[in-house]
Amino acid sequence: MEAFMTKRSALKRQAREAVFDPHQFSDDAKVRRLPTHAGWSPYPSNDERDQGYLKTLKPKSEGQAALLNAIDAHNLVMALGPAGTGKTYLAVAKAVEALEAGKVGRIVLSRPAVEAGESIGFLPGDMEDKLAPYLRPLYDALSDRLSMKRVKALMAEGLIEIAPIGYMRGRTLNNAFVVVDEAQNCTYVQLKMLLTRLGWHSTMVVTGDPHQSDLLPGVSGLADISEKLKLVPEIAVVQLAERDIVRHPLVASMIGVL
Repeated sequence: MEAFMTKRSALKRQAREAVFDPHQFSDDAKVRRLPTHAGWSPYPSNDERDQGYLKTLKPKSEGQAALLNAIDAHNLVMALGPAGTGKTYLAVAKAVEALEAGKVGRIVLSRPAVEAGESIGFLPGDMEDKLAPYLRPLYDALSDRLSMKRVKALMAEGLIEIAPIGYMRGRTLNNAFVVVDEAQNCTYVQLKMLLTRLGWHSTMVVTGDPHQSDLLPGVSGLADISEKLKLVPEIAVVQLAERDIVRHPLVASMIGVL
């Protein structure tokens, strides 16, 4: 009876752990138990396709490669360039990469709440509801690198924070990856305030297009700030161009004539 129970337990273990004796099959047997250990894939071992959800981050132009290298080498990077050059996407992607690798403890994404020619103050809802349309591009970039479920979980834990620029004054951002998006809609005083939020063990990337500001002429401080920071060797100012645009080819054509 004891031998029977031992054999039965062994069979259960084999079924549960996919452990089997290859000698139980004859050489010409046409039935095989598929291995179910972790990491098994039906595709050949030399298949180069990325099976994970996280996409491989690869630059698509020389300008994008220069931006990625600058983020790796400097704690403060200014990424300037026209629309469609991947400034925001690359900055957020590097932020997610740093968080997942444990290089930083949190991600802080900030964006000015400036309307692009239309007022949305009449929209219903509380303050967070009114700010949601302004911050939506940051959510889109995050959800492209992480699943939306993962993004919500990290935000609930406080590891990802998305806030308008008005909420940044008085803070010191230690052990964080900070991305300031649409910086062309910030005044000189606002940008000075944001840049001085940088704390220990932190990286800050400021993105924007000085030629596409929604503020009144002469109000944006991005061009002046970037020119002055070029003189600081520890700060990288990366200038992207029309050849770095990765959107529809018509975008590059329009940027050249508009």
